[in-house]
Amino acid sequence: MIIGTTKELKNHEYRVGLTPDNVMTYVSQGHTVYVETGAGVGAGFADEEYVAAGAKILATPKEVFDVADMIVKVKEPEKCEWDMLRPGQILYTYLHLAANKELAEKLMEKQVKAVAFETITDEQGNLPCLRPMSQIAGRLSIQEGAKYIESSYGGRGILLGGVPGVERGKIVIIGGGIAGTYAAKAAVGIDAQVTLLDVNPNRLAYLEDIFGASVTTLYSTEANIRKCLQEADLVIGSVLIPGAATPKLVRREHLKLMKKGAVIVDIAIDQGGCCESSHVTTHDDPIYIDEGVVHYCVGNMPGAVPYTSTVALANTTIRYGTQIAALGLEQAAKKNPGIMNGINIYMGKCVNKNVADSLNLPYTAFEQAM
Repeated sequence: MIIGTTKELKNHEYRVGLTPDNVMTYVSQGHTVYVETGAGVGAGFADEEYVAAGAKILATPKEVFDVADMIVKVKEPEKCEWDMLRPGQILYTYLHLAANKELAEKLMEKQVKAVAFETITDEQGNLPCLRPMSQIAGRLSIQEGAKYIESSYGGRGILLGGVPGVERGKIVIIGGGIAGTYAAKAAVGIDAQVTLLDVNPNRLAYLEDIFGASVTTLYSTEANIRKCLQEADLVIGSVLIPGAATPKLVRREHLKLMKKGAVIVDIAIDQGGCCESSHVTTHDDPIYIDEGVVHYCVGNMPGAVPYTSTVALANTTIRYGTQIAALGLEQAAKKNPGIMNGINIYMGKCVNKNVADSLNLPYTAFEQAM
């Protein structure tokens, strides 16, 4: 198979879909790899490293799209890339279609085979390709929240870890999945007061076991959310329903309950966000203030640490990418149900039920779409 990767075009997105190590793996298995010149520079990988690994360098993204059977990216294609896609081409990347109906419809129109990192599952039903970015986003959420709660950004002007004789800041994490867990780890590390809410009693029990008295766990109800928001200095939204739009657990009416200058970091913004007042921001212009509350809603948070993010992501996506390259998407999906779960759009059909339901699109089972 011919595999290609291009430079990411999203604002301040420096990650790249393939590392030189990935290239070497594909080439050693008999595949051909094309890389757009400069694609890996932002993540710390020079063209020469890709060439040494066996890749061929092309000057423009269109040249890569024109020759590749499978395009490996990090983020969803930007509008200027849509017309480069062609029928039958495999697009292997993060898609987050539940928050982007226009892209979903364009992928259907272009008759591509779109595989989303975020809905691939492993043998235990976990999301292995989402996990490393959730870990990074969770840790970053505390780092960014601590910065934007400073008064110069419109925040409350407090030190979350406190100092002797002064109360520590209160961090509320809504959602106890991977991102929420890593946010809690970072929050505990700076000595903040941490409360974590989730709807899964088993998950809450697990989190209480690992964090002990460092974190207060609460079942996520309307009453508990309202109470926590009233007390919070920093709120981390880390709710996830794989492939589906995120439920709006923090509604606009809740903002009036919050302290002026409190901060919301909505990690779930890629899937639409778990705050009703959230809208996507960029690393260039990461925050806005609504009802006196600072909102940080950057849609590609891990792009701020591109080397770490690229290597962590590449270590997980290569496993499934090599299966697709060796067998073709259809046979790989039949052999590995986890890859089948990753297919969102296939030759004009939406084959992921959560995506279809979120976007009000017709759903077709993958087996029927083939």
